[in-house]
Amino acid sequence: MTTPRVAASAAGHNPRAAVLGSDEHAFDAEVDALVVGAGGCGLVAALAAAANGADVAIVEKLDRLGGNTVLSSGSIPAAGTRFQRDAGIHDDAARFAADLRRVTGPHEAEPLVDALAGISAEMVEWLVDEVGANLELVTQYRHVGHSVNRLHAPPSRRGRDLVDDLWAAVERSGIPVAFGNPVSALLVDGDRVTGVLTSSRDGTKTRMRAGAVVLATNGFGGNKELLRRFCPEIAEATYFGALGSEGEAILWGEQLGAAFANLGAYQAHAGIAQPQGALVTWTVIEKGGFIVDGNGLRFGDETRGYSAFGAEAMRRNSPTFAIYDSRIRNATAAGQPDFAELVAHGGCHECADLAGVATVCGCPVEMLQATFEVAERASRGEARDPFGRQQWGDAQLWPPYVLRPPYVVTRIAPAIFHTQGGLSVDGDGRVLRADGATIPGLYAGGGAAAGVSGRQGGAGYCSGNGLLGALGLGYLAGRRAALDVRSKGCPAGHHR
Repeated sequence: MTTPRVAASAAGHNPRAAVLGSDEHAFDAEVDALVVGAGGCGLVAALAAAANGADVAIVEKLDRLGGNTVLSSGSIPAAGTRFQRDAGIHDDAARFAADLRRVTGPHEAEPLVDALAGISAEMVEWLVDEVGANLELVTQYRHVGHSVNRLHAPPSRRGRDLVDDLWAAVERSGIPVAFGNPVSALLVDGDRVTGVLTSSRDGTKTRMRAGAVVLATNGFGGNKELLRRFCPEIAEATYFGALGSEGEAILWGEQLGAAFANLGAYQAHAGIAQPQGALVTWTVIEKGGFIVDGNGLRFGDETRGYSAFGAEAMRRNSPTFAIYDSRIRNATAAGQPDFAELVAHGGCHECADLAGVATVCGCPVEMLQATFEVAERASRGEARDPFGRQQWGDAQLWPPYVLRPPYVVTRIAPAIFHTQGGLSVDGDGRVLRADGATIPGLYAGGGAAAGVSGRQGGAGYCSGNGLLGALGLGYLAGRRAALDVRSKGCPAGHHR
């Protein structure tokens, strides 16, 4: 765990980065648990807190539901669910944790790996059974980092549908949500966080007292200054995440003496279609496609994953292109509506031969031909791939592992989606100080908290890690916040 020095300049020009002393007699409203942020993490935290007897409210700085969950595929990794058992898949938390550690290597939030893997199945089944989320096990692909199928997603593969289900549950539960009310300061009394100060669009300020404050404010992917401090290699990439990811949790945490973990980690994506701005699913690579630069040359092992390859593409400083074929395009579009939409809008250029591919890429056909020949020999097992790639698609779908015409080309560019480091928290989402003690009254999840995607860079990101940290820590933090408040007595003097 690390504790960066307070950056006075950063805190000074972010109006939502203050920590103020509280006056016990000057609160305008009181609640057991207050959730800051109405994204996937915040909605789950509020539902979990309410389910455990707390009186809950949510404040959101945007005028609508926010967060990166909406922009995701809604895929939640979970190990040992009944959906896996029904599909004949044997999985458990230990295997899940081992997969995560294999990809990430050592990092500063190791206890969270076991905590999140351990509650993943329970949480997904709670989302389905109690919250009413429509989730199914994804069996068409495993995606990066997982040794078995364990992603659970809406049938549409759209995070918006998952968030809509969460929102419907929040409305049924009667949890009040104040949109357009950014938190301008955390309120503290001694070493305890006692509430927040919000500032509405019309200038109205409200001091809200809470027995527990859960930060679900997302990460700092939209804050260039913080990116340059902690993730310089990807800081100048296009930001492709949710609005409002400005790093308030980092700035508040610095002023409170909080510990931080994995601040250099992030999720990038190498495949943003140009000029459409749509995500090109990495399924086209996993089924046998590859990526070349403006010279028609491959420059890395694409199967390391879309996040790891994002930094590779940034370093290349060249236009990049995903190359696959019509079989892969058709099979992928059939199962992923967003990709089908990209196909329908002309983002996937079909080429009859390599000369056509070279024209789209603007490269010499001879260079492209050499790239194809090397990839073909490696895919057939006749030679070692120069970048170490070993997986070249599904032999049951289309032996002998090689692309064949008509080919398909999509121009792509790298982007950063969200940061994966933040406030250090324990296995219940309680925010920690550098000495390991908790900051009373303060909890965090999602992008506000440290993730489990490694210490530095994007290579430690497994598919679904963003939602694992968002929904998993939301579930843990909301539940713990309610239990802690109930054990100490409710600020508002009543419980549900």
